[in-house]
Amino acid sequence: MSSSLGGSAASPASETATAEETRVELGHGLKTRHLTMMGLGSAVGAGLFLGTGVGIKAAGPAVLLSYVVAGIVVVFVMRMLGEMAAARPASGTFTTYARQAFGGWAGFSLGWLYWFMLIMVMGTEITGAGAIMGKWFGVEGWIPGLVCVVLFTVVNLFAVRGFGEFEYWFSFVKVAVIIAFLVIGALLIFGWLPGHESVGTDNLTPFAPEGISGVSAGLLAVAFAFGGIEIVTIAAAESEKPAQAITSAVSAVVWRIMVFYLGSVAVITTLINYTDLADEEDASNSPFTRVLSMADVPAIVGIMEIVIVLALLSAFNAQIYATSRLMYSFSWQGNAPKVFRKLSTQKVPLPAVICSLVFAFISVGLQVWGPENLINILFNAVGGSLLVIWFMIVLSELKLRPLLKAEGSLKLKMWFWPALPVLTFVALLGLTVLMLFDESARQQVITVVVAFGLLSALGYWVTRHHDRFADDALRDRSDETAGN
Repeated sequence: MSSSLGGSAASPASETATAEETRVELGHGLKTRHLTMMGLGSAVGAGLFLGTGVGIKAAGPAVLLSYVVAGIVVVFVMRMLGEMAAARPASGTFTTYARQAFGGWAGFSLGWLYWFMLIMVMGTEITGAGAIMGKWFGVEGWIPGLVCVVLFTVVNLFAVRGFGEFEYWFSFVKVAVIIAFLVIGALLIFGWLPGHESVGTDNLTPFAPEGISGVSAGLLAVAFAFGGIEIVTIAAAESEKPAQAITSAVSAVVWRIMVFYLGSVAVITTLINYTDLADEEDASNSPFTRVLSMADVPAIVGIMEIVIVLALLSAFNAQIYATSRLMYSFSWQGNAPKVFRKLSTQKVPLPAVICSLVFAFISVGLQVWGPENLINILFNAVGGSLLVIWFMIVLSELKLRPLLKAEGSLKLKMWFWPALPVLTFVALLGLTVLMLFDESARQQVITVVVAFGLLSALGYWVTRHHDRFADDALRDRSDETAGN
């Protein structure tokens, strides 16, 4: 391997071998349907059911433009990620490709930033789900939250096929609710539901009450709504045919999510005037609840609470999976202790799963008992992390595309290369500028830039002897295989 850790790219052949070795070692129980529903489930979470109103209040009906712009950017980013993942499947996904493109420091910093982001989000999800379930049973929220963590621990310790099935059906419920919502919304809009007249288009005018500034504010509110789709490329390393699975799943996920988000927002903005939406949203005043209440759906608040809990628990489950696989991948790259390379008889990285759960507990503890300022700082970093990840995916694709083409491994291609990748990069720069001019978002950019800078410096120091770590990893794998 010819990688110099100061930033030069590693040898494509040796990197491919390392990624392939990692993939073979893990299980192969996931199918394309698992990956597709996993990607949908990760991106279609409680944020869609509860947070949609924030963007609508900021921009009015013109928030549809905000979603279109954000959605197109994410489609392009995912296409680029899918291109690299189909060519070189790896459980480290974009962290592996950053390392291949720019050296060990890039993989180290991006990987740990993403791992940190998921851990913090996991804590939020289980805390939120526990709070709702606590109200159902009249107990403290941490009690049902703890029960769920134990349940998902068991799920994630068994063969990956079991996890895939569990996540498939969790996501299926969410997708079914959205499809039902779109159908009922369309019936209400056109007056085809018995006892209801057509609402017309009055709520869609004025279309952009706040003008371009409102669309920009809406874009900031919805920019990261599609985050979570990238788990498809992490999970694909454990599918039966990774390259084919990634090609199918990435294409299916991004377009379906666009339809779900845009369709849901179109229904909401047509049926409810944007000025009537509540600032603070829970299940009772979620835009979804209000629309379904208009259709006289019985017990709708309770139904939406169940759906929101399922959405939170589904995302929590998927992120235990993602963080554990990232930790497993880090250990083979020399960026985490070797103990995380160990697999159970079910081909599950047991120490990595346990580590993710421990830090999820710490995250919950910080949110329940930690200082408010600390939590705000941590979540500011979470908010900006996706932006850094998307930037690095684009840059990695621009760097690696000629190498992938030369080695003949391209199976899924980014459209109109390099024009669209460059345009995507410019769009991300524009989003960054918008965030810098927004007082509430500016802190996200500053916090994550500082965090990424510190991680990059640490990554450069840790990975100075990256070649030696990689060689040790391959040698250790050979020894372990021979021993078995």
